[in-house]
Amino acid sequence: MLCEARLLTGPRFFARGGKDWPASPGFFHRMKAAFFSLACLCLAAGAAAGQPDILFVVTDDQRPDTLAALHGAHLRTPNLDRLAARGTVFTRAYAGYPICHVSRAEILTGCTAFRAYPNYPVGPVDPALKTLAATFREAGYLAWYSGKWHNDGTPLQRGYSGIRGLYSSGGGGKKPAAPQTDERGNPLTGYTGWTFKNDEGRPEPEKGAGLRPDNSRHIADGAIRALRETPAGQPFLLHVNFAFPHDPRMWPPDPAHHHELHRTPLPANFAPEHPFDHGNQGGRDEVLLPVPRTEGAVRLELAVYHSMITDLDAQLGRILAALEDTGRASNTIIVFTSDQGLALGSHGLLGKQNQYEHSIRSPLIIAGPGLPAGRQSRALVMLRDLFPTFCDLASVPVPDTVQGRSLAPLLRGQVARVHEQVFGVFTDTQRMICDERWKLILYPQAGRGQLFDLENDPHELRDLSANAMHSARMASLLGQLNAWRMSAGDPLAPH
Repeated sequence: MLCEARLLTGPRFFARGGKDWPASPGFFHRMKAAFFSLACLCLAAGAAAGQPDILFVVTDDQRPDTLAALHGAHLRTPNLDRLAARGTVFTRAYAGYPICHVSRAEILTGCTAFRAYPNYPVGPVDPALKTLAATFREAGYLAWYSGKWHNDGTPLQRGYSGIRGLYSSGGGGKKPAAPQTDERGNPLTGYTGWTFKNDEGRPEPEKGAGLRPDNSRHIADGAIRALRETPAGQPFLLHVNFAFPHDPRMWPPDPAHHHELHRTPLPANFAPEHPFDHGNQGGRDEVLLPVPRTEGAVRLELAVYHSMITDLDAQLGRILAALEDTGRASNTIIVFTSDQGLALGSHGLLGKQNQYEHSIRSPLIIAGPGLPAGRQSRALVMLRDLFPTFCDLASVPVPDTVQGRSLAPLLRGQVARVHEQVFGVFTDTQRMICDERWKLILYPQAGRGQLFDLENDPHELRDLSANAMHSARMASLLGQLNAWRMSAGDPLAPH
């Protein structure tokens, strides 16, 4: 909409019925105020139209094969399905590091884990790196944060303008000496003592400690408050981090969201146990069920897991409805992803600390004004690419510290790919390189590797590393992986 307001600088004559009528001083001041208000409204509308709002939703441990529209009727994700129909689904989106806080640090900084963490893979995120929130805040955005905070410091210390529905560690008392168990007898090892915080960061004990079945609802409540409290004409970046479907897995409060056990299929690559120590054999995630895994135990975990996703989908629907109510939905870029996937029985594993597709990949949907709808892309992308993508779509300069690559040219159909290869790492035990067809996983501590042909073996059931026909390919991929490790600053890179 084109608006024009001429501000008055003194008494003037106004044409009326072909005659000039003198304006009284009182009339002049009233008209001046009215025109000034109109000008401000027009400028705000112009700014809003020029700078899109951004709703950025991240879940926790959500496998890439959990969108019903793409992966089967045993799933129920109506709001995500509608969002996918409105935008582009990236079916090969990779996390750089399959652990919550490290993956989120890559998203926050647009950098590899080696760059984000000076003391890789522990310690604080490098304070010299520009963050997503600080970058948009400096560009005039109101940067909201709602949900799980799993990095050092606080959201306000990492550039966010305000918090609503913050869920973080602290405030829930000391961790009990004896392990707790859930209703199925499994150990409760995740988020013990975590609490919701109010707008000033103080604990809200009335919402309980640890992960509770209504966690997603409280986070959605915070996001909805942020939307409603954003001033008209003020562009916003709303970053919503759900804590589910991370364990401890529990049935949602609404029985309508429960999945039936007999309708829950096992993964195509289910196995009772992993054939070797992949670097996290005794890790927290892996001891939630005994080894060997049984079909019945894994099927129950999956039924609860899918129920949590259905419940989370309903909370996302509430956020999207609130966005519509604000009248700003048509100018909002909506991005949905997860920090990484999860095994849950695939390859005999439960956790995400591995480089298989079910764990190192995430669902990713991008929708918004002027972006293509109903499209799927198999281009290789990384979660750290989202930072520069947001900047590109909002015409915000990309900080020099960012290492990710904008996906905007992909969305606009200007290029077919932004990466020839993508890479994954985990502690000092795993390194990965993947191109459009082939994947090499290196296990430095175990002294072995795996080679998979993803085109013909998407579930990674046939390791080709010992096949002499592929020895040259193995050597080539290993050379490229080690070259990237050296350039990326891997402290264990061969020299």
